Amino acid sequence: MLERLDQQLFLFLNSFHSPFWDPVMHALSGRLIWVPLYLVIIICIGIKYERKFLIIVLFIILAATMTDQVSVIIKNIVQRLRPCHEPSLEGLVHIVNGECGGVYGFVSSHAANSFDVSFLSLLFIRKKWFTVSIILWATIIGYTRIYLGVHYPLDVICGAIQGSLVGWGCYSLYILTDNKILKNKPYFMSTS
Repeated sequence: MLERLDQQLFLFLNSFHSPFWDPVMHALSGRLIWVPLYLVIIICIGIKYERKFLIIVLFIILAATMTDQVSVIIKNIVQRLRPCHEPSLEGLVHIVNGECGGVYGFVSSHAANSFDVSFLSLLFIRKKWFTVSIILWATIIGYTRIYLGVHYPLDVICGAIQGSLVGWGCYSLYILTDNKILKNKPYFMSTS
């Protein structure tokens, strides 16, 4: 029942396509477009946390690695076909540039990674304008995956949850490390 509802919602959301939006959504979903945003986030964190920055970068790398690897493990365990590979949806899915991706799509790695970045960075930056902007950005990235025909809504939602939990967990681990281990070491002291 839930799977059927997910397919129907997917077909509805995937149907809103046009020649104008196809290249826009394809570009937004690409990984290279994220690089400038990631650099700005890293610079903002570096400015705010100064001497703690290198330790924070280690936690960012940990979060990114965990998010990506966990989403791949889940895909291989669940083995839910992407909509563009689903035989019962053949001819109904709008696919952009003929790109479908791997066979399995649950959970969306794009959604997991973008929500990991969102939650981890908003916890470090803690500015309302940034929080709203970065969550909106992650949501748009999630929608692009549905638009492009490569993920169902539940793939995106569960990927977003997974990424958010990993981001929050790695931030919590950083705070624990900072409070218990790093506080007494002058090198890691910061004015933040």
